[in-house]
Amino acid sequence: MDNNAGMTYPRSQLVSEAEPGFYHVVSRCVRRAFLCGEDTVTGQSFEHRRQWIEARILELADCFAVSVYAYAVMSNHFHVVVHVDPAASMTWSDEEIARRWLAAFPGPLKHNDNPEMAEHFALAILGNPRRLAEVQKRLGSLSWFMKALNEPIARRANREDNCTGKFWEGRFKCQALLEEHAVLSCMAYVDLNPARATMCDTLKDSDHTSIQRRLRERDGLSAKIKPCSSIQEKALLPVAGLDAEALLGMTESSYIELVQWTGEQARVDKRGKLKPLGKDQGQRTAPANIWEISNLKTWVRQVQGTESHYYRAIGSADALMAKAESLGQTWMKGVAAEIAHKILRERPT
Repeated sequence: MDNNAGMTYPRSQLVSEAEPGFYHVVSRCVRRAFLCGEDTVTGQSFEHRRQWIEARILELADCFAVSVYAYAVMSNHFHVVVHVDPAASMTWSDEEIARRWLAAFPGPLKHNDNPEMAEHFALAILGNPRRLAEVQKRLGSLSWFMKALNEPIARRANREDNCTGKFWEGRFKCQALLEEHAVLSCMAYVDLNPARATMCDTLKDSDHTSIQRRLRERDGLSAKIKPCSSIQEKALLPVAGLDAEALLGMTESSYIELVQWTGEQARVDKRGKLKPLGKDQGQRTAPANIWEISNLKTWVRQVQGTESHYYRAIGSADALMAKAESLGQTWMKGVAAEIAHKILRERPT
């Protein structure tokens, strides 16, 4: 078990302010009501707030030095899988830094699109070297990305509810994703959240998720291309934010197929699963792109155990132990599960 698992660690120990990294982030609402969905007690719907959060995630991806790989906005919480690259913000011009910052934190500009006022606020940043350096650093920070995401949503919801107080629980939960296969399994976990919660039984109906966005973009692109045309298969890239190389060299269609197959697999202690596609899906085998995992149960366990089998980080046993050492720990939750997975992978079939 993770040493001192119940203790709060400084965010800087898990999230580097200088090095790039992948992270799985979760924020939960603090009140009992379903503040982003439909309140089952009062019957009042807050479904529209899920769109607020989805739109804000995509908006901020164009402001910060991040790449958004997956997200799912649920009734009382949301997930984001993001890559943060602090060094990227150091390559931006002073003018771009000011523009991005004011887009994320517009202040009075939010309700006033006067070009002269916008120029005034930009010059206030550009004319203050210390402030400019501070803003540049914040644009490469996961904590500031989450601050820019959560605080405006909380204020907007409180205004709508005509109340004050906390909207979100304390700090957001964060898991470091130490290897690309950990990123991939976490993405699948996030994209399958609505299905597990029995909110839908198809990926196309999984509202306010990155997988739905990928499907819509793919279908929109296909509609514009003539049947006889041949195009290069689209790589598995972020849905928003900085450009990046494809994870594990995968294509987007192979990832969608992988998520579909994973979502069809049953789990004894969970209700939700995806409806099989096509007529002969009962006989359908697993996709060939599960990055050379010989035991398919291993992959399913890793996806389903994203939050239950791991704590501060997700990765192989060696990667987790290295992370534990960097945190001054002798063990980390998830190592035992990874060792068991390795034994299953190496067992003769």
